[in-house]
Amino acid sequence: MADSTPRRGRPSGGKAVLTRERIVAEAVTMVEEAGLDAVTMRGLARRLNVDPMSLYHHVDNRDTLLDEITELVLAGVELPHPTGVFRDDVHAIAQAFRRAAVRHPHCTPLVLTRQLGSSSALATTEIVLSVLREAGFPPDRAVHALRAVLAFVVGALLREVSASPTFSGDNLSGVQRRVAELSASELPHLTEVAPQLAVCDHEEEFTFGLDLLITALELQRP
Repeated sequence: MADSTPRRGRPSGGKAVLTRERIVAEAVTMVEEAGLDAVTMRGLARRLNVDPMSLYHHVDNRDTLLDEITELVLAGVELPHPTGVFRDDVHAIAQAFRRAAVRHPHCTPLVLTRQLGSSSALATTEIVLSVLREAGFPPDRAVHALRAVLAFVVGALLREVSASPTFSGDNLSGVQRRVAELSASELPHLTEVAPQLAVCDHEEEFTFGLDLLITALELQRP
């Protein structure tokens, strides 16, 4: 009788060799399919058809795996080359993050909330600071501006990737129900904007909020 036990070091003939890159790529797919909480070392090993212990030759533990997932998604952010036009550059950087978030919606909360000291993570901070310094912000105010931009981008993208189908406008019956609930509140301003408040065009909201922030930052330039 054939042994069905997963191989410890190398998958059976014809299958790809187990590598750190393959493990992390499969983990990203697992997150997008089943959510972050579903990712365990044992579950990942089953998907790869290997013994769970073999994963530890490449990834120290689950916490390290989460860092690697974050790194992989961050590496996919196509950071633009600064043009020297402040508004355009801030827009381009923020939109690059949004595109990456839309590609990996279930990984995005991890990417946006996990602090890393790697070159991928620091490169993003560096490019934003370079735009702010080029625009004339002194170091202390550049840091304030950096954090303001990050706070907006993180908050807006977390809302977008975690939004329900109703709030995103994909569930029409849910939207109608939400409009009715808001209208039934008998609060005049809520009733007036119920159709707009019930749904969110995430791209339009992101651009609107980003424009407001950039306008405010321009007023702070020396």
